[in-house]
Amino acid sequence: MRAEERSGWLLAAPYVVFLVLFAVYPIAFALALVGMHWDLVTPPAFAGADNVRALAGDARFWQAVENTFVFLAIHVPLQIATALGLALALDRKLVLRAYWRAAFFLPVVISGAVVAILWSSLYATDVGLINRLLAHLGIAPVPWLTDPTTAMPAIAVMVTWKNVGFYVIIYLAGLQYIPQSCRDAIELDGASGWQRFRFLTLPLLLPQTLLVLTLSTINGFQLFIEPYVMTGGGPLRRTYSIVLYLYTNAFSYQKMGYAATIGVALALIIGAVVAIQRRVLGAVETA
Repeated sequence: MRAEERSGWLLAAPYVVFLVLFAVYPIAFALALVGMHWDLVTPPAFAGADNVRALAGDARFWQAVENTFVFLAIHVPLQIATALGLALALDRKLVLRAYWRAAFFLPVVISGAVVAILWSSLYATDVGLINRLLAHLGIAPVPWLTDPTTAMPAIAVMVTWKNVGFYVIIYLAGLQYIPQSCRDAIELDGASGWQRFRFLTLPLLLPQTLLVLTLSTINGFQLFIEPYVMTGGGPLRRTYSIVLYLYTNAFSYQKMGYAATIGVALALIIGAVVAIQRRVLGAVETA
């Protein structure tokens, strides 16, 4: 081996070791646990396909899958619309524009548990600020986190508020790359504000929209802290997410093999959903 090749391998060795320890090994270990019964106390025992068969007939797991898709159906469109609207507003010449951009990004770096506790107080039925404001408008208090029909939408709004600053930055970066000549040309043609957005801004932001869609979907499937802190999965298990169910099986019931099976199933679901999204939007982008 030449000195240059040896030097290259030496330079790459720390990354390779990191990749093996924190990516390859955990994935291989999780796949191995799918075929095991393990309670963290006794040695693992071979289970064959028992965990897979149990998962296929587990009504609670499928309820968690349904709950997660309900969350995504609310959160992802709301996230895209809110982030795009804020980015368009912050792209204008505003007083203290740098301050407003930083203010919208601030919730991203705050601990998720802290944000969940804060919003739990805001959503409180009797003393929460939101219901107090509604009372001043003559509207009856809403049981945001204790009603099965409003609990998941309330969590979706909170998660959108927390993460929107990150996606605003993505859209702002895309807006910077729209050529000024294109903006001037469409204005000279007499296009209205809506027409400029519909036929210029929106098509040129399609790559950013695809990225926001993919990231918000993946992050949405990992919903855990918010229902864990705010509702505990209730009421009536309507906010029980897949990751919360995985956590419960792993650390409350010590079913590590079954929890690993849930994790592998979640990875497959995420991969399938993201692949469908990219295929559909990719076809729109090339049309």
